[in-house]
Amino acid sequence: MHLDPGPLVVVLVLLAAVLHATWNAVAHSAADRVAGFGLISASTCVVGVALIVVSEPVGWRWLWFAAGSAVLHVAYVLLLMATYEVADLSRAYPLSRGTGVALTAAASLVLPRSPLGPDVVAGVVLVVLGLVGVTLAGPPLTRRDRVGIATALATGTAIAGYTVVDGLAVSGGAPVLAYGGWLMALHSGVVVAYAVARRGRALLSLPRRQTAMALGGGVVSVLAYGLVLLAQTSGALAAVAALRELSIAVGVLIGVFVLRESAARQRLLPAVVLTAGAVVLALSI
Repeated sequence: MHLDPGPLVVVLVLLAAVLHATWNAVAHSAADRVAGFGLISASTCVVGVALIVVSEPVGWRWLWFAAGSAVLHVAYVLLLMATYEVADLSRAYPLSRGTGVALTAAASLVLPRSPLGPDVVAGVVLVVLGLVGVTLAGPPLTRRDRVGIATALATGTAIAGYTVVDGLAVSGGAPVLAYGGWLMALHSGVVVAYAVARRGRALLSLPRRQTAMALGGGVVSVLAYGLVLLAQTSGALAAVAALRELSIAVGVLIGVFVLRESAARQRLLPAVVLTAGAVVLALSI
């Protein structure tokens, strides 16, 4: 199935951006984040195995790419888990996503067909200003805040890493559904094993509401990923990437109106600047 560029693609990617920020809010809100991420990953693992079964063989070359990306995804999940233990969503989410897109842009400069143009420079400047604004907005930083900022930046580094690996694989000819299936199954399986090792049978005795929210969060994350893949069949890859970064602003809005975080409103303006920079960078690379 291939979509034509147009309003439907815009709607799909905007919906994916909202869903991505939503599952992060679910993960952030979990009373037990180890258990929450474990259950989220259980959902994505099941979907990944299903995709492997129904898709064409991925081939050893792309399987190695999927394995490398899975390692980076596991690092991303563990770092995100650590970040959400100490940081507000309205600070952690834009920091990690913004850092990821900035580092991806930096990595793209050493790849073919990626000259350093004024649009890249403008995008980097806006992202840096937005990152600084989101970091400093709110009360004076505490030691706990600094830990959260450090882990959020590390999370962004992991995002950039798997974005580059996945981009090289998909653009190099990897079958998208099969590759995505192996990637989800591999990294989600590791996270589930980690949660079982940490929580054991306690995973089976979690409150129903927490279990339902976490499993639902996994479904939402897979749906967000699937909508982006579907939108990318239109060929408008730069526009899809740009629209996807609107999730940064959505994450802060969730912090303001849903989670009621005290400093979230002060982070709205820098988050908008950060989002603008991410959009410019996505369109330029």
